[in-house]
Amino acid sequence: MRVGFIGDIVGKPGRSMLEAHLRKLRKEYELDFVIANGENASHGFGLGSLHAKELFSYGADILTGGNHSWDKKEIIPLLDVMPILRPLNYPEGVPGRGVSVLQVKDEKIAIINVMGHYGMPMVENPFLRAQKAVDELRAEGVQTIIIDFHAEVTSEKRAMHMLLKGKVSAILGTHTHVGTDDLQIVEGTCYVTDVGLSGARDGVIGMDKDAPLKRFLTGLPASLEIPKKCKKILQMVIMDIQDGKCVDAFKLRVFDDQERILAKAVLE
Repeated sequence: MRVGFIGDIVGKPGRSMLEAHLRKLRKEYELDFVIANGENASHGFGLGSLHAKELFSYGADILTGGNHSWDKKEIIPLLDVMPILRPLNYPEGVPGRGVSVLQVKDEKIAIINVMGHYGMPMVENPFLRAQKAVDELRAEGVQTIIIDFHAEVTSEKRAMHMLLKGKVSAILGTHTHVGTDDLQIVEGTCYVTDVGLSGARDGVIGMDKDAPLKRFLTGLPASLEIPKKCKKILQMVIMDIQDGKCVDAFKLRVFDDQERILAKAVLE
C-alpha cells in the first residue's frame, strides 16, 4: 500500500496547491490513499463544509484536525458523517471521532488523530489515549496504523515516536507548519517531527507577515490574514507500507514556481 500524508493546509493558497497538483501526484506516484490535515484550510482557522468537500474533490480521502477543529461551527455535525477526524483525546461525549478504520486494497488502514498538551487546549493525556487506541486496533487485527500527532513541541512528538515505534506504521507531526528534516524509518515506523504546511511559503507559518511582525515588534494584538499574493508550496510524505510496516518513505515538496524536491527517509 502506498499512502500520502499532506501537512497542514493553510487557507486558499494551500487549497489551490492541492487543486493544481494532487490528482496528478496521486496518479504519478500511484497513491492508494491520501490523508491531509485540514484544520487551517478555511482562511487559516478551522475547516468549513464547502472547503472540506473541495479538498475531497481534489483527491484527499480523509481529513485530520487539531486545535482549530472547532473554529467553524458548521463542520461540527459533519464530523459524525464525513471522513473528518478531530483529536482523539478530547473528553468523552465530544462530537466526532479521533480514529477511523477504512478498507483500502482489501486491507484495513487505521488513522488516528491525537493532539499534544503544551500550548494547546485542555485535552486528555495524548500518550495514554494513543497507546490505548493502538493496542485496541492491533488486538482487532489492524496492521496499518497511521498517526497524525498535532503538537507544538518537538519533545512531545519525539516521545510519542519512542513510545509507539514498531507498533504503528507512521507517526507524522503537524501543527507547527515548519517542515523538519528528520524523516526516518525505525522498526517499521515512519516518523517526522513535522511534515510542514501546504500554502504560502513566503510569509510567517502561512500567514501574511505584517500582523506577526506587529505583534513581535510592539506586543500589540493584530489579526492574522492569509496573503492575497504569495509563493506557494505543497508538502507531503509518501510511504510504502507492507504488512503494517513502513518499508520506504520520502518527503515531497512541490512549489508553484520551481522544480519539486524529494528527500528520502533515513532507515535507522
